[in-house]
Amino acid sequence: GLELSHCVGTTSLGPAGPWRSGGPCKMKRVRTVFKPEQLERLEQEFLKQQYMVGTERVDLAATLHLTETQVKVWFQNRRIKWRKQSMEQKAAKLSQFGVIQPASADSTDSKEHEEDPVDVEL
Repeated sequence: GLELSHCVGTTSLGPAGPWRSGGPCKMKRVRTVFKPEQLERLEQEFLKQQYMVGTERVDLAATLHLTETQVKVWFQNRRIKWRKQSMEQKAAKLSQFGVIQPASADSTDSKEHEEDPVDVEL
């Protein structure tokens, strides 16, 4: 289930959702902290393939004692990190050669295909 801490604030902002109670207290989900061994294995799998789906994800989650959702979200967030690092490396190479990249055109194109960071680990 969800790990929640109770009574973060005294008022509820907006409608109740999966992380908020309908009463006077807000519920806040506790962030998942991965063990070094889990992170190492997740990184190894990411190097093999950037998308983990189906039975592979179920098996990996079971092996690492994580939920399937935790593995799915970790891969989503890792892909975003990888894309960001790739863009930074590309920009660094271009600036090394004195080529200035138009910021507006590149950032607009990348936004269309970018996944939103998600931190919804159950």
